[in-house]
Amino acid sequence: MRLTEFQQKEIARTTAEVFGESASVSLFGSRADDSARGGDIDLLITTDLDAETARRRKIRFLVVLKRRIGDRRIDVVLHSPETVEREIHRIALTEGVPIP
Repeated sequence: MRLTEFQQKEIARTTAEVFGESASVSLFGSRADDSARGGDIDLLITTDLDAETARRRKIRFLVVLKRRIGDRRIDVVLHSPETVEREIHRIALTEGVPIP
């Protein structure tokens, strides 16, 4: 995982604050691969919130996280009970590395 310990802690803290303690977050994509270089931060957030609430909170999550870790390229994929799964969800769920 190519995130600093500080970045990992802030991602986990921000996820819990914005989406609730029951939400989980995983890193997927090139940053999850230690042998890769560069790339944006691709996150999968799994939440029990309804889809509309989760989408609204996603914006808040990005604003707060960027304040905490700096202006990085961050992509967030949401997964909730209402999610219609697409290929990106399958990839994120199978290849994602949990951020504790």
